[in-house]
Amino acid sequence: MIRPATTEDLPGLQDIERAAGEPFRALGMAAIADDDPPSIADLAAFQRAGRAWVCDRGDGPVAYLLADVVDGYGHIEQVSVRPDHGRQGLGRRLIEHAARWAASEGLAGLTLTTYAEVPWNAPYYARLGFETLGEEELSDGLRAIRAHETARGLDAWPRVTMRR
Repeated sequence: MIRPATTEDLPGLQDIERAAGEPFRALGMAAIADDDPPSIADLAAFQRAGRAWVCDRGDGPVAYLLADVVDGYGHIEQVSVRPDHGRQGLGRRLIEHAARWAASEGLAGLTLTTYAEVPWNAPYYARLGFETLGEEELSDGLRAIRAHETARGLDAWPRVTMRR
């Protein structure tokens, strides 16, 4: 079941993020696996704004999505699924929930940034209808997000910006 995240869920979202990072290790991306999850304060900001959703199978969240609004689009800041619940459509369900939220808010669609060559990143999002944007297609807000990612060292591996 997809539902809004609660304050009580936030530490568990950090656990989901840590677990979801582990598969990056097998791709030689240990720095991503070791990256700290969002802080409780950052998660709480999304939760208070009504832009944090979880997939709860009855005993707590096993996946989550954080969204923001960037230049008239719903921007998927993070979507993570606990690996032992992967390949069950939970990420897709969260993304479709975010798409309905964006439409209800009058937003033009969804955007995200992701790794170009990680199978469960850009290729997965392409299967869900996202298209890679060229540099000239980026809005000011998306350029700012990419600059922040570059400053954090996330561009050590190829990244793309996508829109649906």
